Amino acid sequence: MTIEFDKIKCFICDMDGVIYHGNKVLPGVAEFIQWLKSSKKEYLFLTNNSAYTTKELSQKLARLGLDVSDKHFYTSALATADFIKEQSPGCSAYVIGEAGLLNALYDVGVTMNDVNPDYVIVGEGKGYSIDALTKATNLVLGGAKLIGANSDISGPIENGIAPACRALIAPIEMATGKQAYFCGKPNPLMMRTGLKMMGCHSAESVMIGDRMDTDIVSGLESGMSTVLVLSGITTNEMLQGFAYQPSMIVGGVGDIVRLANAESALKGDS
Repeated sequence: MTIEFDKIKCFICDMDGVIYHGNKVLPGVAEFIQWLKSSKKEYLFLTNNSAYTTKELSQKLARLGLDVSDKHFYTSALATADFIKEQSPGCSAYVIGEAGLLNALYDVGVTMNDVNPDYVIVGEGKGYSIDALTKATNLVLGGAKLIGANSDISGPIENGIAPACRALIAPIEMATGKQAYFCGKPNPLMMRTGLKMMGCHSAESVMIGDRMDTDIVSGLESGMSTVLVLSGITTNEMLQGFAYQPSMIVGGVGDIVRLANAESALKGDS
């Protein structure tokens, strides 16, 4: 399938493995962001990483030489907070995670509670420990509902991969026999919120990501065109194992700019 990028109004783009690996920006990213701005496209960076606030993500990109304001980010931490606010306003939670998740929950009125919380909520974080896992396990056995910020098993870093939320929450599920509910991609709630933030319809939008099991399936199930970039987790060989396929496969986001410019040149000649 060919995507006519000049007709696409809204771009939702993953970050880890698409924009950067750890603290290394990927090739073509600066050109891609500049093209989004100069073409007056609506765009939103969606990340399943719950550790960072939108301001921290904006500042991280600034350190990498990329100018993106914090209004262009939506994280699984924010999706989790939005879900909890809708389900149980004024509730309490025991949280394993970083500032991104904690701040998002505080902002919607969730209070911290390690005695008898309504929820145990797990995201990525350096505070992950056997003591925290033990506490979380017993709170879930005591009746707390188990929530995961996202269902990613791993994420790309500069020198390989790191365990992500799904892997971190698995010991609690195994020890308690309880299954977590995950709020990030591919949960369609996160995609619908992203489209609503931009004021876009799915038919005029595209989802760009490096993961078939979160990015591509979430775009597909939301009615969007999908672009798989091979700069992150998924390889061409891995594609054969999926019953669904992306609308387009490119090496990285810089290829989107080249394709869009080629489209414009052809139309200019015709």
